[in-house]
Amino acid sequence: MAAPVISVDGVGIQFQRDRQRKRTLKDMLGRKELRQAPDEFWAFRDVSFDVHAGESIGVVGRNGQGKSTLLKMVAEVLIPDEGSVTVRQGVAPLIEITGGFVDDLSVHDNVYLAAGLHGKSKDEIDDEFAEIIEFAEIKDFVHTPYKHLSSGMKVRVAFSVVSRLDEPILLVDEVLAVGDRGFRRKCYARIEEMLAEGRTMFFVSHSDGDLKRFCNRGLYLDKGRMQYDGPIDEAFERYTTDYA
Repeated sequence: MAAPVISVDGVGIQFQRDRQRKRTLKDMLGRKELRQAPDEFWAFRDVSFDVHAGESIGVVGRNGQGKSTLLKMVAEVLIPDEGSVTVRQGVAPLIEITGGFVDDLSVHDNVYLAAGLHGKSKDEIDDEFAEIIEFAEIKDFVHTPYKHLSSGMKVRVAFSVVSRLDEPILLVDEVLAVGDRGFRRKCYARIEEMLAEGRTMFFVSHSDGDLKRFCNRGLYLDKGRMQYDGPIDEAFERYTTDYA
């Protein structure tokens, strides 16, 4: 078997937040200073799995269980505190709709900026620009500052740019939930085309239907651990059994 395109080995990532204990009446009368203690917590630990080319993986779990964090580590936006993440192919991330876009630049300039940051040459973007704008359905807003677009329009621009990239690994995190129904249908058709081309995909969504439609494998994260790695239907069954 060919080497995996993604290897996650014993990964853990820790965050820290400051928790200020409540001021009591005694504290107030005694004018005692409040102390802030760091509150460190692990989003997850000891997570390991391999991904081979062409797999389509849905990440399942409640909010706050590290699904988006895991995608950001694959995208090399976040670095794990323990373990390692090895990605052997290029990644096209659709993780945050504002990622790679500048509010004060026009849609036109943002398309060139975002696509260029992902390795597209100016000539390549010139050739694809009209198709990107047509797919995004924003031809009347090409010279509008990005910050003036609605959240749905920003999603259309971002997806249109990212879906034109040639990278073999696609990361999708909930952003399609913001788009309108008609545009989601276009996005889903495009995702199916990309999967038919043999692309590898990580997909985070709270839509059971979408995950089962696009994914054949599920990773179930809960309580800071990988609870299950296997067929997507079984991943959902275990998740719903735990939280029925």
